[in-house]
Amino acid sequence: MAATLQGRRIVVTRTREQAGDLVRALEDRGAVTVIAPVIRIQPLENLGALRAALTGLSAYRWVVFTSQNAVQIVFDRLVAWGLTPRVFRSTAVAAIGTATADALTLRGVVPALVPEEFVAESLAEGLIRHHGTLAGARVLIPSAEDGREVLGTTLRQHGAEIETIAVYRTVPVRSDLSALAAEIRGGGIDAITFTSSSTVRSFVDLVGPAAATGGRFVAATIGPVTAETARELGLRDIIEAEPHTVQGLVDALARRFG
Repeated sequence: MAATLQGRRIVVTRTREQAGDLVRALEDRGAVTVIAPVIRIQPLENLGALRAALTGLSAYRWVVFTSQNAVQIVFDRLVAWGLTPRVFRSTAVAAIGTATADALTLRGVVPALVPEEFVAESLAEGLIRHHGTLAGARVLIPSAEDGREVLGTTLRQHGAEIETIAVYRTVPVRSDLSALAAEIRGGGIDAITFTSSSTVRSFVDLVGPAAATGGRFVAATIGPVTAETARELGLRDIIEAEPHTVQGLVDALARRFG
């Protein structure tokens, strides 16, 4: 594989636990990575609603996982409560994104649906293709506390009965990124990767608006929602992964600098 990112200094802002795959993919292309986590994932403490849902999954037609984080938290609690992945045999499981699907498969649950496009309408169309209609279908969505309501709203418009259960929150990391901010202002950073809107918001908060909006770096976003957040916060040279995956993000950077 051509080292199309040879020598490029690229910042990785996702959680330290999830940075590895992106770091490896960038370094395989010759990039010099700067690991600067700006968020962390915090499981919620009161998950009684999740426990009740997991012990009664046969009441749901679908369980939709929208992120690796949701998979991690749900399966951690599953084990803690003495349950096994077999509980998912009574329902169908959908995953948004290949990374989410891989996280499920690793835990013994193979998704029945992974939409080609990682957007709400694409998921709704896929669910309808499976069952012909969503009218009256109960759908469980384990999500982030601050998650967007677009998916639930879209599925409700198709007649589904949605139960969204928050299982984690995204918390900004309180790190001193003054050295990184200085490097950005000095033109020493070629690109910064953003894998969620929360990484954009926390990054701007930590390095300050002057560095975030005045730096000569490429803001590489994993999808349209993250890209829109970057635009709203004043970032300039924004590119978007296609497809909306880690590999798509790396490929977008390679095209930009190639």
